[in-house]
Amino acid sequence: MAQLLRTPLLSPAVIQGASTGTLEVKGPLSFWGGGRANPLDTKHAEPVYEPATGRVLCELVPCGPEEVDQAVKSAHAAYLKWSKMSGMERAHVMLEAARLIRERKDEIAKVEVINNGKSIIEATGNVQGAAQCIEYFAGLAGTLAGQHIQLSGNAFAYTRREPLGVCLGIGAWNFPFTIAVMKSAPALACGNAMIYKPSPMTPLTTVMLAEIYTQAGVPEGLFNVVQGGAETGSLLCHHPMVAKVSFTGSVPTGKKVMEISAKGVKPVTLELGGKSPLIIFKDSELENAVKGALMGNFLTQGEVCCNGTRVFVQREIMPQFLEEVVKRAKTITVGDPMQIATRMGALISRPHLERVLVSHYIFHITFFFFLKKNLGFNKVLCGGEPFVPNDPNLKGGYFMSPCVLDNCRDDMTCVKEEIFGPVMSVLPFDTEEEVIERANNTTFGLAAGVFTRDIARAHRVVENLQAGTCFINNYNKTSVELPFGGYKMSGIGRENGQVAVEYYSQLKTVVVEKGDVESLF
Repeated sequence: MAQLLRTPLLSPAVIQGASTGTLEVKGPLSFWGGGRANPLDTKHAEPVYEPATGRVLCELVPCGPEEVDQAVKSAHAAYLKWSKMSGMERAHVMLEAARLIRERKDEIAKVEVINNGKSIIEATGNVQGAAQCIEYFAGLAGTLAGQHIQLSGNAFAYTRREPLGVCLGIGAWNFPFTIAVMKSAPALACGNAMIYKPSPMTPLTTVMLAEIYTQAGVPEGLFNVVQGGAETGSLLCHHPMVAKVSFTGSVPTGKKVMEISAKGVKPVTLELGGKSPLIIFKDSELENAVKGALMGNFLTQGEVCCNGTRVFVQREIMPQFLEEVVKRAKTITVGDPMQIATRMGALISRPHLERVLVSHYIFHITFFFFLKKNLGFNKVLCGGEPFVPNDPNLKGGYFMSPCVLDNCRDDMTCVKEEIFGPVMSVLPFDTEEEVIERANNTTFGLAAGVFTRDIARAHRVVENLQAGTCFINNYNKTSVELPFGGYKMSGIGRENGQVAVEYYSQLKTVVVEKGDVESLF
């Protein structure tokens, strides 16, 4: 049995005094039964890096079969208590959790920056959005209801919306705290418990969320954090007491999660990758279109699944658009993510940075420059290179300059495949019919955007775009009230919005007879 520690992962004083390159995190990072759990086998500890400096931030010990079983059983015991509470009682506890998140938003944001690399201004907004998410689903907790159906004769029926049990959430590293809340808030509102496995690259703020839920008054074990990689995730998906799986991440891993869950006939929600089109017509307000393109490509260092990385620009305005978007991209402040002035921090890891650099043919080898010049490879208008800040503490960080690519074709790797970095591919188009066909020519379908002053055309185009979320004259403007999810290989199911309740509950039909039974026998 793992030993539970009731002390917080990080004290407010430690976080308050921390800055880039100074925070040290020690002790167990898994959490169940109301405390941090120290796994029995520590031989396979893995380093967790600080993206802005490249230094080791802490050690993560993955959970094995025994720890997974303990965490799931702890969650099930808490579920039996939580599911019997009224929706209003659950809402009261959830609102307290939201209050605590707001109270500690600066601490959480700071740790998120240190562990993830995104700018402090973005991280603070993410934490505030997480608090709103819990408040939103707390408001829905007391409204969950079925319906009454009058049948013929003396019979009637009613439906009950009931929880599923222990739900498993598997999160990604780009929005560690936000995704943990997006999955846990609707799950808890519906009366479920949740086991959450964050990415092994960003394990910290999810533990802080578990501490906050516990402090707010949820039964101990209701929200548990199980740390580890693919092996731990497989153990969790296979566990017979896990009733549902919600996964955010890559398409290949999503397929594996779905395959494992299918063996237990477990419902899944999958939020996977994207290669979203952003269509800019010649009659658009150019200033707003440029802003939309920047917001749709460079938030969180471009590490956003719904980013509009295929920017289709009508040929007549291509020169003006490129001139302005390149000018703006060159002014983006890259550097210490803890500084308020910084707008783009560090990518998540050294291997990921190298993959992003290679993905758009940025090679520092003369031969490849020759190929680009003579064979019509894409043209780098700005950025796309490793960036080394002046601060010596950041020399080992995973920074790159925001990149804009011209001379792109639909068949290029940078246009077809998800790069997940600050790389914008710009492509010309001529007609509405043409650009719709090209925009839909992808296996993904997470998001899409349209900029035009012609409102009829805007609605006509989004009606024909194969994407789960479409933006008109804006991009990446999201809110907890809005369902989020993809078409095609971008996923199954929806998160956020009222519809999320359907993915964290099940419907029971009850038929009641008030008279005598009519029988043929």
